[in-house]
Amino acid sequence: MVRMMTQEQCPHRNNVQSTEKPQVYKVGIYGWRKRCLYFFVLLLMILILVNLALTIWILKVMNFTIDGMGNLRITERGLKLEGDSEFLKPLYAKEIQSRPGSPLFLQSSKNISVNIVNEKQKLVSQLVAGSRGVSTMGKMLEVKSSTGKLLFSADDHEVVVGADRLRVLGAEGAVFSSSVETPHVRAEPFKELRLESPTRSLYMEAPKGVKIEADAGDFQVTCRTDLRLESKDGEISLDARKIKLLRLPEGKASTSGNRQTVFEVCVCPNGKLFLSQAGTGSTCQIRNNECT
Repeated sequence: MVRMMTQEQCPHRNNVQSTEKPQVYKVGIYGWRKRCLYFFVLLLMILILVNLALTIWILKVMNFTIDGMGNLRITERGLKLEGDSEFLKPLYAKEIQSRPGSPLFLQSSKNISVNIVNEKQKLVSQLVAGSRGVSTMGKMLEVKSSTGKLLFSADDHEVVVGADRLRVLGAEGAVFSSSVETPHVRAEPFKELRLESPTRSLYMEAPKGVKIEADAGDFQVTCRTDLRLESKDGEISLDARKIKLLRLPEGKASTSGNRQTVFEVCVCPNGKLFLSQAGTGSTCQIRNNECT
């Protein structure tokens, strides 16, 4: 048989339950964990402040602005550099110009090369300025004045000098390995003009004639062997107040019976010269029809 007991029948049990207090459980980080967390948070804040200070310092030193960085400015027309700029790699640009009123200065420790390529990336023109000099490569080279007049042009076929005067100031003059075509050859005032071919021949040709003048001095022709003046269809004129033939050989009377045919030189009133066979007297009057 089970006996049921009511609450009134067990007064001691109710007293035990009423005297017990409810237990409270603490949730969180305490002790050394809490101190480590605060330390890491403080260290992180210090790093953030240092990083922010370094960023501000870099922005200040590099002069970062909305328009660009440092001496580099971004404009509507492109990039603008102020001051000295150094490029460690090749520079590709459509146009390079200086500020208005300022020169454009290019400097390199080795050389400065300007290359022009076609659409197939093949080199067509090149300009190299180095320690040995300036060299250029291309199909044609032209030099023009500020007015657009051609001063110098060179290609595979010819070299053209478009200036009014070409001056050669070297002590040895100008040396040409082949022919030279020019309408006028003249020396500087009070200077000598000398045409010389040391080991070969010198030819002066012109379809309408060759004119040699020395207005204020002498004209000398010197040769080692023979000097020949030949006119195929015309005449040779010597126009001077005096004509001297120096160092002519002097003939001597021959005692032998063999006599050679001797001619005398006759001069017409118009200056024409002709030969006439010499006789006991002058034979020029006999052959005066040569003067007509």
